Amino acid sequence: MRLELYQADTARIAAEQGTLLAEARAILQGGRSLTPLEQGGMLHALQILIENAIGKAKQLLKARQQPVPVSGYDAFKALVHCKLLEPADLPSWNAVIGLRNRIVHDYMNIDMDQVTALVAENREQFIVQFLLKEYT
Repeated sequence: MRLELYQADTARIAAEQGTLLAEARAILQGGRSLTPLEQGGMLHALQILIENAIGKAKQLLKARQQPVPVSGYDAFKALVHCKLLEPADLPSWNAVIGLRNRIVHDYMNIDMDQVTALVAENREQFIVQFLLKEYT
């Protein structure tokens, strides 16, 4: 798939999932707790966003004829090396990749208070911004 088409798809998915998280944020800001179903939707939206970002990171490396690592952590480290991300951004990426791994593999040990705070404070927005940004 050509990079521009891939980026268009990642942007579309980012907008959809970002809208779902904005709805969850609005509920929280309105003073209501999320239902278990809404919490599940929030986790799924975060997982999709993060997986989408990992995929985009790998596509950007591939488009630059760089080695494409298996690990999401290594993909973002490589983007820093290619100067597509700032080194100061890497800890945030490592944290959300860890969150994605916990959602997928360690779901019995998710701290929903932390995840809810992340969304309530709009701290996932950097993922959406990365996905919406068009790289050449």
